[in-house]
Amino acid sequence: MHYVATFFAGAFLCNCVPHLVAGIQGMPFPTPFAKPHGVGDSSALVNFLWGFFNLLIALYLFSLRPFALAFTPELIAPLAGALVIGVPMSVHFGKVWGDKHAQ
Repeated sequence: MHYVATFFAGAFLCNCVPHLVAGIQGMPFPTPFAKPHGVGDSSALVNFLWGFFNLLIALYLFSLRPFALAFTPELIAPLAGALVIGVPMSVHFGKVWGDKHAQ
């Protein structure tokens, strides 16, 4: 169960980054609250708050069983979570960005 928690911690940590960055830069970015979901843009404030919420979830999941940063399964699980969510997100939002600028 520990690996599942750290896998999802990695996924939430990866997801928090673009939302926090967009929010801090004052830029709109898609969130689950936009219409259509994941395509339409949300405000910078919504992005910052969504990113911060994702960061809190990641930190909570990591706190369930703290681990040292060493190349062990405890580190591989959150890295896998970040990879599994990061790759499809980059493909999806790359397409969304391209579609918005093609118009």
